[in-house]
Amino acid sequence: MASAVAAEWGDLPARDEHVDGAPVRVLAENVLCLRRAGMHIRDDDVDLRLPSTIRERRPTLVFPSIHRSEKNVHCLTVHAIGNPGPRAEFGGRARTLVPSDPRRMVSALRLLDEGARDFGMRATYEATHHGPSVGLPSIFVEIGYGELPHPPKEAVRLLAAVIPRLGADPDDRIALGVGGGHYAPHFTDLALKRKWAFGHILSRHALDEVDQATAVNAFARTEGAEGVVYARAEDARRPVLDGVGPRLRDQEASARD
Repeated sequence: MASAVAAEWGDLPARDEHVDGAPVRVLAENVLCLRRAGMHIRDDDVDLRLPSTIRERRPTLVFPSIHRSEKNVHCLTVHAIGNPGPRAEFGGRARTLVPSDPRRMVSALRLLDEGARDFGMRATYEATHHGPSVGLPSIFVEIGYGELPHPPKEAVRLLAAVIPRLGADPDDRIALGVGGGHYAPHFTDLALKRKWAFGHILSRHALDEVDQATAVNAFARTEGAEGVVYARAEDARRPVLDGVGPRLRDQEASARD
């Protein structure tokens, strides 16, 4: 279904570079596009197949996705990539987290939130929960269209418009988010109202399965993280989180204009 987003971009000019026969195309200045067959959640190590001239610049990989939510949740989402727990049912590898790009991810969240108000959808973070497993900083930008027969056309157009515009605000403070539900309302609210940028988010459900090494890695893979923000005080008391990173308070990031 991500082909609907590609259709919005049209016939993009190709560079003289290929990945398994698929041409690398130019989406915008400093933004390249690669379309490959198959499910992107299972495209492990796709970064290793990129031309070295691209890979060595350590770009952020952005995976657009359109899917029907099993819980009929109708929203636009962004999230970091990986599997905090012992299973990898939806791509990637168990207990393996991918480097994140918190500032570009929060840029996507804010742009989606702003644009989605016109057609009544909401934008939200999701907790880290699936693959692929790659070595470059990566984020998912998604449309979950719940019980609808098709994703709203307005949402598809918005997703296509947002991806080439992602930026990185150096004033955003970066943190690992811990606790709360899968759709992370606490961290979404903080990012929209304050200058917080979250990378990996370990939901309260994930904390029941995560081991300490993976929790520490979630902090390390939240590139640039200063510390950990917790959804609730009780989340900070989990023994598995001992030594993960310094605790930060909600109000320690300035309000957004």
